[in-house]
Amino acid sequence: MSSINHSQENNESYFSIDTFFKQIGIGKIIRQVNFKRRTPINPTKFIKWLLTAIFARQSLYRAKETPAFTTRTVRNFLNDGRINWQKFACLLASAVIKCLRPCIDSRRRLALIIDDSLFARPYSKSTELLARVYDHDKHKFLHGYRALTLGWSDANTFLPVNFALMSSKDPKNILGPCHNLDRRSLAGRRRYQAQSKMNQVAVELVSQALKHNIPAQYVLFDSWYSSPKMFDQIKQLGLDGIGMLKRSTKVYYRYRGRLYSVKALYERLRSEKRSPKATYQYSCVVKSDSGIELRLVFVRNQRKANNYLVLATTKVSLHPDEIIQLYGRRWQIETYFKAAKQYLRFDKTQVQNYDGLCGHLAIVMMTYDLLAWQERQEKDERTIGDLFYIMGEAMPDLSLTDVLVWFIKLLNQLVESEPVAPIKQLNETVDKFISSLPQSIASQLQKA
Repeated sequence: MSSINHSQENNESYFSIDTFFKQIGIGKIIRQVNFKRRTPINPTKFIKWLLTAIFARQSLYRAKETPAFTTRTVRNFLNDGRINWQKFACLLASAVIKCLRPCIDSRRRLALIIDDSLFARPYSKSTELLARVYDHDKHKFLHGYRALTLGWSDANTFLPVNFALMSSKDPKNILGPCHNLDRRSLAGRRRYQAQSKMNQVAVELVSQALKHNIPAQYVLFDSWYSSPKMFDQIKQLGLDGIGMLKRSTKVYYRYRGRLYSVKALYERLRSEKRSPKATYQYSCVVKSDSGIELRLVFVRNQRKANNYLVLATTKVSLHPDEIIQLYGRRWQIETYFKAAKQYLRFDKTQVQNYDGLCGHLAIVMMTYDLLAWQERQEKDERTIGDLFYIMGEAMPDLSLTDVLVWFIKLLNQLVESEPVAPIKQLNETVDKFISSLPQSIASQLQKA
């Protein structure tokens, strides 16, 4: 988080934010997310003030006041149920990716990453849709939400793309008030989505990201989302899924005409006495109940001896090493959660309205997008623009054959100008040198 130092003056932070807003076209994005102006104040001023408050690590009510509006005006802006915050996050990420696209190699494999993290509200009682949610790290139920997040990665830069603040589908676990709004309205659909199944919502987030022109070929997810149905739904969207499978005895895959669970399939492959590779143990292609083909890769678990992990993908043509490398990108979303919680006030807000919580989460994602964009601008030389390509053209790539031809011609010119040895002897030396080269290169030199 060193991209913007907290000791910098406010005007320097405002300059970085203004540059970012101009690059992505923040005014055009706001007009597309159904924002209805109630005051004469430009909404970009609200967003800019919220970003500076996050950089200063201050809450909504402790941030530096401005004479243009009050904190109550900003709170009403966040609580506006008509603003489509999910669409705002998607359009924002799409604009940032468009700015970075000239710096991304066309051979890069672009991927979407699905994961969730605890949005803790331990001291809240009247927050809307507050629920008892299970924390997988502490292995106990806590008060809060599950922040389901969809991210985008090109292996260099990670950007949060979409989100859903998940409550509980079980009414017994819901602690806060629940307002039954008309599901035809945006606020009603948002609350209905918060009480839906997590896997179903995850597919909806991927579909929404694709509609807003987020480029990707793969979707990465861990074992909590991994199932044959999930792989099938991702494939129907035109993407290939890569995930870690649970070693369950209830899910079967067809291999060479017989059905096996993941554990039974591992024993079958081990009984075939296949020699384990350096980076993985075994790999095979199976079929799920729906008939979709999956490539399974059994990898040694470095944390536990005599144990293994199972990766699966619908892209059966990928080499197992490529599957392992792609799945390793999933860790980028974990670093996002850590950075957002430690520096960007991810779950630290006094807002109690559910729409306001979604707005707060969208602003946090925007703050991370700004930092990721600025880091790419500082470290990637290709962001310099035409100067980078002009410097590259000044030193074009030369093949080995061209270099050798140039070297021999220069040597002959030196011999003709200043003969220090018999020309016949030098020619014999050059002929011996050419004959020692590979035949393909030697033939090209003789033609030259």
